[in-house]
Amino acid sequence: MIKRPVLNNAQGRGASVVDNGNLIMVTSSLPGEGKSFTTINLAISMAMELDYTVLLVDADVSKPSVLEILGLPPSKGLMDVLVGREPELSNVLMRTSIEKLSVLPAGMPHQNATELLASDSMNQLLEEMASRYPDRVIIFDSPPLLVTTEARTLATHMGQIIIVVEANRTAQSAVNQALTMIESCPVKMMLLNKSTDTNSASYGYGYGYGYGYGHEKGESVEGSERAQAA
Repeated sequence: MIKRPVLNNAQGRGASVVDNGNLIMVTSSLPGEGKSFTTINLAISMAMELDYTVLLVDADVSKPSVLEILGLPPSKGLMDVLVGREPELSNVLMRTSIEKLSVLPAGMPHQNATELLASDSMNQLLEEMASRYPDRVIIFDSPPLLVTTEARTLATHMGQIIIVVEANRTAQSAVNQALTMIESCPVKMMLLNKSTDTNSASYGYGYGYGYGYGHEKGESVEGSERAQAA
């Protein structure tokens, strides 16, 4: 339910054509709201589709977690390509056990990460990633918007942004502040996560706006995972 409008926008099947619709960023206002868990599950779900290949990018370069969550060893990645330590993107892409899902790790930490994400090298890299395969969807696990400037810089490249909001914890003022930082993005959607509402045991509620999607229900993948574990 979360991925369908996102994929429609990525392939130009939404109410309006979205520039860079296949560049999708998942973020949050604050740490700990479940953005990385959501990003990984969304990428896996998209990769199970017949018509798409998915590249999962760990763009939380100051505090990367994708490889650890997936049980993969540390590896070179995005930062190494941007600073020229790795000349070819293909050298740092990691295959997974899911045939159509690849991972681009964050790579080695760098003190000028924000500047690198705003550089011409990043623009060229995004163009290469987005255009090499017409069926490719690229989903970025971003830092929280209110913690670092890197997320705001990355947002300027995106066609779609999903903001994960933790139920009963994240203040509306924090969400509103985060939204002001991504005003330039054409499509913004929100996902309420970790909901414990007994009247909606299977679903969290989210809303999106832009390009005709209005209010959308979204399944709280982290809440569902915890319910299954229980």
